[in-house]
This record gives sequence, C-alpha cells and structure tokens, in this order.
Amino acid sequence: MELATSLPAFLLAVLLISASPGPAMALIFRRAALRGLSGAVPTVLGLELGLYCWALFAGAGFAALVAASEVGYLVLRVVGAAVLLYLGLRAFRAAWLERRNPDTEVAPLPVPPGRRRWWGAFGEGVVVQLANPKAAVFMIAFYPQFVPADGPVFVTTALLGLLQITVETALYLGLAAGVARAGAWFRRPRIRRRLEAVSGTVLVGLGLRVAVSSR
Repeated sequence: MELATSLPAFLLAVLLISASPGPAMALIFRRAALRGLSGAVPTVLGLELGLYCWALFAGAGFAALVAASEVGYLVLRVVGAAVLLYLGLRAFRAAWLERRNPDTEVAPLPVPPGRRRWWGAFGEGVVVQLANPKAAVFMIAFYPQFVPADGPVFVTTALLGLLQITVETALYLGLAAGVARAGAWFRRPRIRRRLEAVSGTVLVGLGLRVAVSSR
C-alpha cells in the first residue's frame, strides 16, 4: 500500500481510536475538570510522548519482542494494572477526604501548575502510556498495514507516529479545553466528590481489565 493513498484511512482510524474511552481519556478528563486546561496540558503531553515511544519501539521491533515474550508481556501487564489501580485508589482517597472535610463553597480557580507539579503530571502520563501492554500489541498490529513493504520501516513508522500524536494532542487538548470551561461546576464540593469517585471506579476497572486480559 502506498503511504500517500493510505493516509486518509490512517487518519480516520487514529480519530476513532483516540475518541474511544480508555485510561488516557479518563486521566485527561479528571485533570481538566479539577485543574483546568493548564493542569491537563502536561498529562496530554506525557501520554503522547509515551505513545510516540511505543511507535518508535514498534519501528525498531522492540514492541513485537515484548508482545511475543510471555514474561515481558506479563511484567508489562502487571505494571500497567498496578499503575492504573494506584491512580484509581488515589482518586477514591481524594473523594473520601472530600467527604470528611466538605467545603461550603466552590473551590477557587486552579492556578497554573508549578514546575514540580507540572513534571509530576507529565511523568504520570508517560508512565501510564508506557505501562500499557495493549499499546505494544496495537502498534505491531496497526502500523504495518500502512507501512509500504519496500519502504524504510523505522522511518515510516516514526513519521506515522508523529502524525498520530499530532492529531491526538489536538483532539485531547480540545477535550480538555471543553471540560475546563465547566470547571467551576466540576469543582463544586458535591460534584468534585462524585467526579473523584467515578474517576476512581473507571481507573480501577481499567486496571483490573488490564490485569486479567490476554493478548
């Protein structure tokens, strides 16, 4: 398949995949609702860096090695599940603390994250994406369909990965901006507690699904 003629199909597939619910969308929604757009930006960038690393791994053959190795895939699955369970339990803890110390007013507008908090959110996004075993399987199953048989595999995969993260970054920042516009409503004490509880449920559920899922 010629790369130029396959790009529309690639972009459509990327849009559909990016819009599907998953850990990335759950993290971005929570961050944007509670921290505003500026708080969600490092999470988005971290997630996309992790995804691009998987694209490069796929081009170099490392993703196929991980997916083919029983031990490697198991380790990645356990780590991925642990990361999601940790984030989910942290959200549950936040909801519990909110219930114990209810506020009487809407929380103040979020301020831009400091350097330490920015890098913490960025690192969280990277770890969540790199610890996702489905990302390895996805890359080795999806990308080869759009790489010409006689073309440079690594370079083409790197370019396709760059295109994908560009599209996803724009999509996720648009989502974060939309959610952030309703930030005052999300930061109401009762809504904030429910959001944390729902986020925790989603993340724990995704973690359990990763833990028990097969290839």
